[in-house]
Amino acid sequence: MGIVAGLDSSPEFTRIVVCDADSGAVLRQGYAPHPLDGPADGARPSDVDPQAWLLSLGEAAGGGLLEGVQAIGVSAQQNGLVPVDNQGNTIRPAMVGGDKRAQVAAADLIDALGGREAWAQAVGSVPQAAQPVTKLRWLARTEPEAAMRTALLLQAHDWLVWQLLGRPARRTTDRGGASGTGYWSAATGAYRPDLVELALGHQALLPDVLGPWEAAGTTPEGLLISAGTGETMAAAFGLGIGLGDAVVSLGASGSVMAVHHEALIDSTGMITSLADATGMHLPVVTTLNAVRALRGAAELLGVPDLEALSDLAMKSTPGSHGLVMLPYLEGERTPNLPHTAGTLAGLRRESMRPEHLARAAFEGMLCGLADALDVLRKRGVEVRRIFLLGQAAELGAVQACAPALLGTQIVVPQPADYAAIGAARQAAWALGVSQGTIQPGLPPVWQGAAAQVLEPGEELAVGQAVRQQYVSVRNQTHPGAFRA
Repeated sequence: MGIVAGLDSSPEFTRIVVCDADSGAVLRQGYAPHPLDGPADGARPSDVDPQAWLLSLGEAAGGGLLEGVQAIGVSAQQNGLVPVDNQGNTIRPAMVGGDKRAQVAAADLIDALGGREAWAQAVGSVPQAAQPVTKLRWLARTEPEAAMRTALLLQAHDWLVWQLLGRPARRTTDRGGASGTGYWSAATGAYRPDLVELALGHQALLPDVLGPWEAAGTTPEGLLISAGTGETMAAAFGLGIGLGDAVVSLGASGSVMAVHHEALIDSTGMITSLADATGMHLPVVTTLNAVRALRGAAELLGVPDLEALSDLAMKSTPGSHGLVMLPYLEGERTPNLPHTAGTLAGLRRESMRPEHLARAAFEGMLCGLADALDVLRKRGVEVRRIFLLGQAAELGAVQACAPALLGTQIVVPQPADYAAIGAARQAAWALGVSQGTIQPGLPPVWQGAAAQVLEPGEELAVGQAVRQQYVSVRNQTHPGAFRA
């Protein structure tokens, strides 16, 4: 079919890959940071001028990078709300990231609709500070003039696609992006305009939701632009995950997501019911404490970095000589214990050694993610293998512990721009459908991610015993924490 491109506009940069449309082989790449003026403390800003995304896109695409490209897909950071007025101009900077300013607004919205279960039934998720619906509530309460002028609601990838197409009258999004807004339901495939009004105080226009293989449009130069999607969905598509696959992402916080054939409605709010980029569903369970628990342990033990912590942990043995860490250092979301603290149990004279505490941190982090995985498994989500993502996935202690603690095959993909690759694969799909060479329901088959595969093997029984030790301490410390 020729060549296609995928661009990923992350919170910090734009990365573009140009791929062979048939095989997915990456032919060339471009990169540019966003020209952002961050706070003095180096934290990411919560307000960003969307023009910064266009400027870095233009820089990343320089030097003829897109020469010969027939179609482009767009992936972008999720939860970035771009409020637009009746003339198509942005009213204020885009609201991005976790945006802790909106925490009170999230609680207000939960109460206004009648509780967590009401939200889960309505849109498959409970409002969090990051979600666009919560940011709308914050905007209405804090900047009422800007809220009143808001006529159209776009997310980052919606806005970028619209700009690439020359700002046409029709605005579009995709199922994946829409499912994270808090006002579109993956279960029904429909918007809830009443929730927009509940949050914003009045109705606003919403972009049309395209199918996974549909094109958003064609530029005057004849370049096809696919539907686009959020970074999470694009990365999953770039990795090539399908039914039976889960992704465990190790950031400061952690997340577990898996492909499933239906949306999951969870009255506890632990599951966020997202849609993926293929027409399937992508239920997600989040933990607040993953790598931050490792960094805390490293600081406590006085080791310089996570690699040193991993080396220290490898001097211990499975079970950490009885030490168990519940890594709830920032409270926890799974289980729902927002005001709790971490716990270190099993202290004995022989266990009070640095290597045992180091290993307990790794085992505690992974057992917390196993709890999140069990939330999905208990709802019928099949997990035959787990893709482990994040820089911590490369640590020896993680790779030694994860297969047995998580209880299945672990795949550690080589580092690559999977969100950009997923966006390019979507572009190839839309291009093939437009040319009649690909069926709408069948995405192009691209070569899989190069990866290291780890099996539980003979360590499975030992790992499950360690997991049970963790569960016992958790149940004793927080009885009923997972009760529906």
